[in-house]
Amino acid sequence: MSLLLPTTLVGSYAQPDWLIDRKRLGDRFPPRVRAQELWRVAPEWLEQAQDDATLLAIRDQETAGLDIVTDGEMRRESYSNRFATALEGVDIDNPGTALDRSGHPNPVPRVVGKIRRKHPVQVRDVEFLRAHTDRQIKITVPGPFTMSQQAQNDFYGNEADMAYDYADAVNAEIRDLFAAGADVVQIDEPYMQARPEKAREYGVQVLNRALEGIQGRTAVHICFGYAAVIHARPAGYSFLPELCACSAHQISIETAQSNLDCAVLESLPNKQIMLGVLDLSTNEIEQAETVAARIRRALPHVPAERLIIAPDCGLKYLPREVAFGKMKAMVEGARIVRAELAAAS
Repeated sequence: MSLLLPTTLVGSYAQPDWLIDRKRLGDRFPPRVRAQELWRVAPEWLEQAQDDATLLAIRDQETAGLDIVTDGEMRRESYSNRFATALEGVDIDNPGTALDRSGHPNPVPRVVGKIRRKHPVQVRDVEFLRAHTDRQIKITVPGPFTMSQQAQNDFYGNEADMAYDYADAVNAEIRDLFAAGADVVQIDEPYMQARPEKAREYGVQVLNRALEGIQGRTAVHICFGYAAVIHARPAGYSFLPELCACSAHQISIETAQSNLDCAVLESLPNKQIMLGVLDLSTNEIEQAETVAARIRRALPHVPAERLIIAPDCGLKYLPREVAFGKMKAMVEGARIVRAELAAAS
């Protein structure tokens, strides 16, 4: 984008209470297998309800002033399970178990055969989003490394081979998402931060396999976990400079809740930085000046031309009015800094 400090979501927006049981959603770890019991709408009306919720999410983003709009992930029970359970080679009726990044066991897809993408999973999501906004659009897809960590492997000789097959499935999906009209496709890889040792072994190679031959702007989201689920924040990232070697154009970094030392951004000199400036651990809506101050903290380390302004993570677990208020403050904070930079030039 030619606009300085463009604004966007990481991916998710708050789903309406009439669509999903938000209390049940918040009382459990993010589902890795299907969790149809979370939906408040009968199966025969669910797609129509998800379409309506997506329209609300688009209009909220436009009203707040976002430059790059997502579908808010209204159709998903979690960021990863909709795609991960749509693949061949997964027994969704008899799930396995894996430790979540919190260290607790969670039901996960059980891999019983070769992972393959049977059909496009999110193409209609992009087509619907493209048809209902004239702004730039972004869609997210779970990353191959993260999906390999959120599965029970009962088929492959080693996890790396499984991760590479996940990467091939993601690659095929990304090609179709760009063909359907996406301006940006983001790969969500939070487990690169959660499992840095394994990520160093094969994570970037797997990520690059997912991006091989892709034409279009791509992003990688890496984070410390949903603030509503993972409350503690480390002092810094355990896996970040390594992403210099990945093929993605943008890297999403959370700085607000952790009060991250933005000097670490200098370790990604060849990437655009999606700068997280909203603290999602609290329902308090930031003042625009607070957001502006968080943006200014990054400027000594990253030129403004390489910054994209975003929340720390997804807004999924916030009350909708809080999510909207924070989003609006983010846009206003970006405008403040944009004006300051224009005045100084």
